Amino acid sequence: MAVRKSDLYSSLWASCDELRGGMDASQYKDYVLFMLFIKYVSDKYADSDDLEPPIAIPAGASFRDMVALKGNPEIGDLINTRIIQPLVDANEMLARTDFPDFNDPNKLGEGRDRVDRLTNLIAIFENPELDFARNRADHDDILGDAYEYLMRHFATESGKSKGQFYTPAEVSRVIAKVIGISPRNTVAGTTAYDPTCGSGSLLLKVAAEAGKRITLEGQEKDVTTAGLARMNMILHDFPTARILAGNTLTTPRFLDGDRLRTYDYVVANPPFSDKAWSTGFSLDDRGAIQDPHNRFEWGAPPRKQGDYAYLLHIIRSMKSTGKAACILPHGVLFRGNAEAVLREALVRSGYLKGIIGLPPNLFYGTGIPACILVLDKENAAARRGIFMIDASRGFRKDGAKNRLREQDIHRIVDTFRKGADVPGYARMVPFDEIAGPRNAFNLNLPRYIDSAAAEDIHDIGAHLEGGLPEADIDALAPWWQVMPGLRRDLFEALRPGYLTLRPAPADLRAVIEGHAEFRAFADRAGRTLADWAARAEDRMRAFGPGQHPRDLIETLSEDLLDSFRPLPLIDAYAVYQHLMDEWAATMQDDAHLIAAEGWVAGARPQEIRRAAARNGRSPAPGAYAVGRARYASDLIPADLVVARFFAALRDDLAARDARIAALEQELAERLEEGGGEDGLLSEVIEGEGEAQKVSPRALKARLREIEGDPEAAEERAALVAFRTAQEALDEARRARKAAEDALWAAVHDRFGRLTEAEVQDLVVADKWLAAVRGRVAAEIAGAGRALTARLTELADRYARPLPALTAEAEALAARVAGHLRALGFDA
Repeated sequence: MAVRKSDLYSSLWASCDELRGGMDASQYKDYVLFMLFIKYVSDKYADSDDLEPPIAIPAGASFRDMVALKGNPEIGDLINTRIIQPLVDANEMLARTDFPDFNDPNKLGEGRDRVDRLTNLIAIFENPELDFARNRADHDDILGDAYEYLMRHFATESGKSKGQFYTPAEVSRVIAKVIGISPRNTVAGTTAYDPTCGSGSLLLKVAAEAGKRITLEGQEKDVTTAGLARMNMILHDFPTARILAGNTLTTPRFLDGDRLRTYDYVVANPPFSDKAWSTGFSLDDRGAIQDPHNRFEWGAPPRKQGDYAYLLHIIRSMKSTGKAACILPHGVLFRGNAEAVLREALVRSGYLKGIIGLPPNLFYGTGIPACILVLDKENAAARRGIFMIDASRGFRKDGAKNRLREQDIHRIVDTFRKGADVPGYARMVPFDEIAGPRNAFNLNLPRYIDSAAAEDIHDIGAHLEGGLPEADIDALAPWWQVMPGLRRDLFEALRPGYLTLRPAPADLRAVIEGHAEFRAFADRAGRTLADWAARAEDRMRAFGPGQHPRDLIETLSEDLLDSFRPLPLIDAYAVYQHLMDEWAATMQDDAHLIAAEGWVAGARPQEIRRAAARNGRSPAPGAYAVGRARYASDLIPADLVVARFFAALRDDLAARDARIAALEQELAERLEEGGGEDGLLSEVIEGEGEAQKVSPRALKARLREIEGDPEAAEERAALVAFRTAQEALDEARRARKAAEDALWAAVHDRFGRLTEAEVQDLVVADKWLAAVRGRVAAEIAGAGRALTARLTELADRYARPLPALTAEAEALAARVAGHLRALGFDA
């Protein structure tokens, strides 16, 4: 069977984290990621017939040879000398510093502890299912994605300052898309560069967006992290990428002669506000920084704030038509002094094409909000403004961090590419406004975009005299533009500026959803969904072995987004998110399985081995039992087979369950009635409270004891009735078990006879589309509920104006005074 992405990721993380012990995650990741690397390159290239494989695996230095070292008292030293060193010697793109020391007692322990830890770590990757030679789906980078998944988890675990080697994948995707690289403008000589490349994920996202082989180069200050990047490039099938270690600012490694090399595309996520950036630079007689590469012609950045130092390096590394994007803290947009001078020069140069404000707490190692500066030297002189996007409110919580959702990424990229103003989100800001005395080249986004939610202000007049403020009703203009008749039917004039609600607030939902205009709106949305689903079903059924899941979801999702864009009142991006959530939860794994195995083979049930649960895999939700064996299909939950082919047997089981529930209730009632010290069942009840029960042995003995006793006739009748009910319940349970066994035997047999068309019915119609339809239908229905909720809120807010409250208070005061007088007090 093919490796499912979710199973691969979760099992690797769970197993590796369990073995970590007390080692810091930032250190342990080096060992785990090396294991993933050596397993992949061994599976892929150890037995390769290529004359020049991208990675040479020397004899005796493969993963199989590492497995042979398990349990060896010298395992750590042997991994260093027999596996790692020969691998480095045979591949010039690798360095010994790329890999950790497997004989380090401070990290791995000593003696038996180290041997056991390394042996168990190797065993995790020895799983036969992790055969990467046959399981890697082309262009889907299952292994590379697993590598990034592990890095993201290690970054989360590493805490502040140690997680900066990883740029969140969602942010990397935004950058790769907004710089404009695509297959249409990419040629063999296209170059991309990251001066602070970390683990290389940002460069790889650019390469993925290019869709072709391009030249990738990156520099990373931390030697170990540079090694991670080199491994990452190989795992993503970019073994020719050049990753060099060193300080980009003081000792840039990519030069053409004495000049900085320039590139078509430059991307970077430099360390925020690097306070030590100037360390290593020479100073002239006046104490000014000397830079042989002339990066600081606009002025030197502050000694304790390195953000502009990296930005100026990026600008100098761009070709005359180059594009770039850089992640920096928001402070670069408004800080004063030397940075204000640099910011003005940047704006006047025309290089700054756009600014994208990001949500806070996205990055590992810091919680401060950041922004993306998008640079473009092409046609810079003709540029007349800067396109700004405030995307700070679009995210979801993920543990302690925030993450961009698929809809947030798509909305940012679409808006940036169109360059169209979106109230409260984006606008093209002319240079004159930026340079004017009011702003003086301050680029802080709130100066130009008001993204704050409109304040819900209470109306004093409505609180004093009642009625609904017409301004609040006018604020729902998008609704009334689509349903003008609904507004007329809901409200009538009360006095100038105020309306009254015709239906009672309790009837609002029924009135709104029953209105002809609302039904027309809902019908249009329903038809849009149905039309998309019909097209999607054809595309899903046409998907098969050898095809690329990413191509499938891109086609499906873009069609869904385009279908819902013209519809009013429904956020097309929210609809898009529902599909992407279902893709991430279920469809992605299914599509990879189908691409690797085919529909019928992918649906074939597998016996569940107990060991699978120990590696972080959750029990299969669609599992079933046949005898003592348990089975599950990775593609089709068993309940879908039951629903489609065995509905009568399912309904029979439900009826049996109802019968059992009724018998259990009868027994509980008899137990309650016969309990207590003087109860007719008191002699056979064992236990206390909710744990009370009637012992069959005690019941039988008591019946023998009182047999023939005329004074115990009533007790005997109660005992016999209880025994009869218990026997009926036992028989019902036995019959239900037999019926259930027969059902699962029939299901198992049916699984073995499923045709490809039947598998597609179950997966496409019953699983994928049913889930997506349900999610999107709920989104459509939610639009109506939102209007109902807002009108109900307004009606409740102003339901009791001041005169009514005053009258009520006076009436209550009069009642209190009356009670006091009745008690003899002078009120």
